[in-house]
Amino acid sequence: MDKLKKSLKDFLRIKNYSEHTISNYERDINRFLEYLGDKKIDSSDINTLIITGWIISLRKDGLGNRSIQRNISSLKNFYKFLFKSGLVDINHFESVQSPKIGETLPKALTPEDVEKLLSFEPNTFSEFRDKAFLELLYSSGLRVSEAVNVNISSFESDLNFVKVLGKGNKERMLPVGKFAKDAITKWLETRNKNINTTDALFTNRYGKRISVRAMQQRIYKISIAQGMSPVSPHMLRHSFATHILESSGDLRSIQEMLGHSSLSTTQIYTKLNFQQLAKIYDKSHPHGKKENKTNNI
Repeated sequence: MDKLKKSLKDFLRIKNYSEHTISNYERDINRFLEYLGDKKIDSSDINTLIITGWIISLRKDGLGNRSIQRNISSLKNFYKFLFKSGLVDINHFESVQSPKIGETLPKALTPEDVEKLLSFEPNTFSEFRDKAFLELLYSSGLRVSEAVNVNISSFESDLNFVKVLGKGNKERMLPVGKFAKDAITKWLETRNKNINTTDALFTNRYGKRISVRAMQQRIYKISIAQGMSPVSPHMLRHSFATHILESSGDLRSIQEMLGHSSLSTTQIYTKLNFQQLAKIYDKSHPHGKKENKTNNI
């Protein structure tokens, strides 16, 4: 056990962590060493069964998933160091799974709140742009960083699909709803009267691509003007996902549309073609439903 404690000091010294991180590592690893001491287990006898018993003891001590996850992470890193240094023959922590932490999801707007936010009639250059931007966020579930980087040339099939470059430079094609198409068409009419020298879809009045910060501020101001609590761009993205999930229950399709490599780190990334995405969208999305109802009148 003394050998492990000495190795812990070497580990922390080599890593050059902050005082706060060092304190966490010392507490977590010493808790494990104390467990071994209480159970009279030699450090050379550690196996996955003993590690499982230790994790159960953490739960009995009242630690939550987040704290348990940190403890496991500390030991994983420590034993990775021991293994690479030749101080242990087998790293039994390598295969240990941490408990899942329930993520705090951003607030989703109700369909009624979305309608309220989008109910304003644009009259100015900025308002036509903002309306199109908001409709596209909600229509296709884009990240705000993705939306500001959309180009006119990103659209295909008469604005029915938009090509988006997401995180990790992963490209995906997304269906665009009728409300968003109408708003984008009106915006382009206004935009092209003033600006026709850039491919950027969303610009300021000087023809420069609008920034993420600028659109965050615009959406904040619009929500306040509409008599609502402050709304962020990500709330529209989350609302998009929530409303389709409530209608279809199809997590894998939502995963594809949002551009997640996995949904809650548990879903297998499933590739869908454009036609499947469009079919799911038309069936599930509130604005897609409205379009279908209108066409049936």
